[in-house]
Amino acid sequence: MKKMMRWLGAILVMISGLAAVVPAQAANTDTSNNIGFSVVAQTPRNQIDKQATFFDLKMTAGQTQTLQTRIYNTTNRDIRVAMGIHTAYTNSGGAIEYVTPAKKYDASLQYRVDQLTKIKGPTTVTVPANGSKLVSAQTTMPTKDFNGALLGGWYFKRVDQKVTGEVKGATNISSEYSYVVGIKYSLGTAATPVLKLSDVAAGMVNYHRSIVVTLRNTAAVMIPRVTMKTTVTAKDSGKTVVKATKQGVMLAPNTTFNYPLLLNKQKLQAGTYHLHLVAHNSAHKWTFDRDFKISAATAKTYNQDTVDDNGISIWWLIGLGALGMLIVVLLILWLVLFLKKRRQSQD
Repeated sequence: MKKMMRWLGAILVMISGLAAVVPAQAANTDTSNNIGFSVVAQTPRNQIDKQATFFDLKMTAGQTQTLQTRIYNTTNRDIRVAMGIHTAYTNSGGAIEYVTPAKKYDASLQYRVDQLTKIKGPTTVTVPANGSKLVSAQTTMPTKDFNGALLGGWYFKRVDQKVTGEVKGATNISSEYSYVVGIKYSLGTAATPVLKLSDVAAGMVNYHRSIVVTLRNTAAVMIPRVTMKTTVTAKDSGKTVVKATKQGVMLAPNTTFNYPLLLNKQKLQAGTYHLHLVAHNSAHKWTFDRDFKISAATAKTYNQDTVDDNGISIWWLIGLGALGMLIVVLLILWLVLFLKKRRQSQD
């Protein structure tokens, strides 16, 4: 029973991460995106990149400004759209997350976009059929001098019903879609990237045993398109335990990046290990080396709780579940048609 609950937990975690989010760059009034609405940022005069479809604003200490976005309803009936302002961070996949708030923000983050910027009026609005609605948010910059960038997003989600249409540029796996308009405030002079290795430890990610490397960007600047080459070796034998290369990592300003090195079928063993990691992009390079230990108790716990040792892939389970649902729908449809035909024959 306990093993089955772990499998169900892993499936739910994976399914919950499949909701498609349409990035701000895709937001327009093109009705070919069959989700019923789109959004367009009304960029102001202090927009740095005039071609950008998100808010890329040059700000000064203490400045107050109103941001506006227009929501377009491309359906023949009124719709309701919920909004939120979030602070960006880097998720475990190495992408910048604008939608789901972080459970915990990095200690180096001085100011959060969601605390500086507030939606004016209700956070859920009604947009008339085949019409539009202009919504506003007000932001106030810190009064103290600040050098660097603050990154976040203005999130829009249709809440009146679920959608079944296809979306260009998004993976149509879930029936819920949302738009995010990025928000970037630049103050003072640009900060210099600072990447630090915080911790290395055995861990569990979505019920998969891993070695989790915790990196921190402690500067108020985004570090884009980072390639990470990582090797973990056993300290006593020099044997390679796991080797991985990850490309295209986007590190948000003042963020923590928990980078999982999946072990798959390989069991965790107690002992002392060595991490060697090289992270670089076109402008910067960092090299980290650190020894770390895995205790017998930790290895035993994660080896017991993982789903990695099961013979069947979790994707097979998801596929079988989807097939089962399809069979049920077809049976119901057949039953309805059968009963309808039977009534007609009796009449």
